[in-house]
Amino acid sequence: MMAETKATCPYCGVGCGIIIEHDGQQINGVRGDPKHPANFGRLCTKGSTLHLTARPEMRLLYPQLRVSKAEEKTRTTWDHALEVAATRFANVITEHGPDAVGFYISGQLLTEDYYVFNKLAKGLIGTNNVDTNSRLCMSSAVAAYKQTLGVDAPPCAYEDFDHTDCVLIAGANPAYAHPIAYRRIESAKATRPELRIIVVDPRRTDTAAGADLHLAILPGTDIWLFNAMLHVLVWDGYVDMPWIRAHTKDFEALREHVREVTPAVAAQICGVAAEDIVMAARLWGEAQAPMSLWCQGLNQSHHGTHNGTALIALSLAVGKIGKPGCGPFSLTGQPNAMGGREVGGLSNMLSAHRDLANPAHRAEVAALWGVDCVPDKPGLSAVDLFEAARSGKIKALWIACTNPAHSMPNQALIREALKHCEFVVLQEAYANTETAAYADLLLPALSWAEKEGTVTNSERRITHVNAAIAGPGETRADWRIACDFAQMLGAKLGRDKGGKMFAYPNAEAIFLEHASSTRGRDLDITGLNYTILDTQGPQQWPFPAGATEGKTRLYADNYFETPSGKAHFVVPSPQLTAESIDARYPIHLTTGRLRDHWHGMSRTGKVARLYSHVDEPRIDLCRADMEKRGLGEGDLVRVKSRRGAIVLRAHAAEDIRSGQAFIAMHWGGNTLGSSGANELTLNTTDPYSKQPEFKHAAIQLEKADFPHQALFMRSALNAKTANQLAIEQAAALAPWLERFDYAAVFLAGREFPCVVLRIAHSQPIPAEWIAELDTVLALDGPDCLVYNDLRRGISKKAQVDEGLLTGLRLVGETVASGWLKELMVERAPTAAVRRWLFAPLEALPLQQGTRGRIVCNCLNVSENEILACVNAGADLPALQQKLRCGTSCGSCVPELKQLLTHKRMAAQPHIG
Repeated sequence: MMAETKATCPYCGVGCGIIIEHDGQQINGVRGDPKHPANFGRLCTKGSTLHLTARPEMRLLYPQLRVSKAEEKTRTTWDHALEVAATRFANVITEHGPDAVGFYISGQLLTEDYYVFNKLAKGLIGTNNVDTNSRLCMSSAVAAYKQTLGVDAPPCAYEDFDHTDCVLIAGANPAYAHPIAYRRIESAKATRPELRIIVVDPRRTDTAAGADLHLAILPGTDIWLFNAMLHVLVWDGYVDMPWIRAHTKDFEALREHVREVTPAVAAQICGVAAEDIVMAARLWGEAQAPMSLWCQGLNQSHHGTHNGTALIALSLAVGKIGKPGCGPFSLTGQPNAMGGREVGGLSNMLSAHRDLANPAHRAEVAALWGVDCVPDKPGLSAVDLFEAARSGKIKALWIACTNPAHSMPNQALIREALKHCEFVVLQEAYANTETAAYADLLLPALSWAEKEGTVTNSERRITHVNAAIAGPGETRADWRIACDFAQMLGAKLGRDKGGKMFAYPNAEAIFLEHASSTRGRDLDITGLNYTILDTQGPQQWPFPAGATEGKTRLYADNYFETPSGKAHFVVPSPQLTAESIDARYPIHLTTGRLRDHWHGMSRTGKVARLYSHVDEPRIDLCRADMEKRGLGEGDLVRVKSRRGAIVLRAHAAEDIRSGQAFIAMHWGGNTLGSSGANELTLNTTDPYSKQPEFKHAAIQLEKADFPHQALFMRSALNAKTANQLAIEQAAALAPWLERFDYAAVFLAGREFPCVVLRIAHSQPIPAEWIAELDTVLALDGPDCLVYNDLRRGISKKAQVDEGLLTGLRLVGETVASGWLKELMVERAPTAAVRRWLFAPLEALPLQQGTRGRIVCNCLNVSENEILACVNAGADLPALQQKLRCGTSCGSCVPELKQLLTHKRMAAQPHIG
């Protein structure tokens, strides 16, 4: 019997409501919740394929332990696992003090999970060494809000998109990273064409392509741009001086600071036209309801906090905050980074936005938790935490629901830290994350459809997440694991007698304690419980006791949570990027997201169709820069920074200006023989937020000549078998990747996925390696078609089942790999081309074209199909009617518009 359960999407901070369709044992489908105010039923490509990630392959099912780092981990019981963990932590705390242990947790935990970990570290153990991967994405926004508005409280709501008349999007690509929020901006623009959209981004992203004005600044120059805009606002008379005098402080200092930052000065630094800076400032100044959005492009900088304060200053200068359509709005990166911030889940915070440096605040938290005190010394933030593990200061490290061996900057140092730390615990849902290899103890956690608790999205909206099915094997809820460990540890340390601090009967008991901690605070949610959230729907905070609804937007009364009640202007740092380009490292590298993948791909990496838009790891470059270096499309290039080097395929991208490059953050050790982009990034941090500068590194490029090529592909006739094999074989191939100068493994196809392994090596690939890979991919059977040319070092195999190509291996000559891959992915009959399977042909031997890259993942519409319609005169409505592309989640609509624009530009006569 089919059932439905309401929850939220576990990807970005938009917080889309989902309805999980299941039979109580298995997830059968996911659709958007039409009643959820964050998305009203819409889902992006990632959210709409969530049910395809709910698979058993590669799940961590049982606790696993190794006695020493030289041994393999073996299955153990929960009791023994927690006993070992409690003993090891207790011994370290007793011998070296509480600050010799640390916890690194995640913005993908639920608020209840976060709360318990915070209480465990700061309350039971007495250390503030509990930090989170939200440090990597949102801590600069937190610090910027606190420095200007007093507290970490985004003032806006998604409904403000319907009221604004000028949106300034800086350092964000919501068309990819927050697609459903962007759909709402698109709808507002379609309804009100007079709405002006300004995008600040070094690349011409899909978001920038849809803007009225794109300011393609050089990386790291955002503050100079915002200062120049403020200069125009001041000297053209757009600032609201009566409001500034009544409701703000320190404007005079900032006004004096920007006096000499003219548009002409900023233009030289930012690399954009002075008149475009003036235009942006005037559009902002003349707007009745200007609104700014920002994300990682501003946050992930060594001056990320001041990037935020300089942007917030533009709203304060015109007095447009707390009103419909107005204000500075940070887009949260992870699904519950906001919830973690609410409970004080960073090493320098306490519950309910309390200040760690405030003795009264510490006393309030201590009284709530029933402990004598909480420590006053700020704990180690993420980068410093791992540096302390590397140096031996942190001797026991607990990691939950995150993957630092992929996501932290300067990966060489992170690997050293994980190797050297005496005892590493990883609490995780998946057995094959890059970090799992370094763990001494693995603890199996529930995943997205199996958990109950709450999350808070970017607009401060809290949703009750319900569990649809039970977890597999011996998986446990994250909060339960933390509580069980805390009770054992408390007994060993002689604290928390009777385990009362962590004797929660269920998740709601934790939520109610968290809610009680917010009483009288800016985020007061004492009026909420699970029943209210279920019956009245998701609610924005504050929602104090006695309230009937939450507050849509903040600061409507012009009162700010500062000692004076006034907002503060901040004079920002004049710094640029943390490292500069030079003759040795002449290229600016930026990093970011792809449209269809999420973080380290532990979930999206299981869904073959999500590779269709971009399949293989690559570096996007300006075509002119490629030609200068003798690079062609798909050539391998060695990318080197001052910290490390990786090899990727070169891709000519129209959205990249000369002297710049882009690498997606998702590719890591499970898809490449390296940690991807984070081999190159640096761990220099912002002095206020401690957030590292992921968004820029200086790199050099060199064509990589690896003449010995190989391609392996495998699928199956049965869809269920094909899905299972693709995931399991991809995981089995991951350890092989580092053997080669270049290797990448990824998935392809839709209902019948296949795994793809591409190899390039400087030396002939040993025959025994090829034989072992044949065994891994079941290409060693007697019915395989085989071709060998030993003299030329060419060896090929094909597995054909019931007239379909289900397996392929090309070694030494791979020119036909493109059409052979499509033959397998499209499950085309091989009868007509069977005699050509081993021929060195670049194209299909028949008179038919290939489909090309998939643009619309929802409905499987390819770029070549779209271009054929465009060339026949179709506009966007015609494309949507004929091919149906862009009519499901809408994530491909910006790209459809770009294809149409390129066609119109190509059709214009050239004059000159």
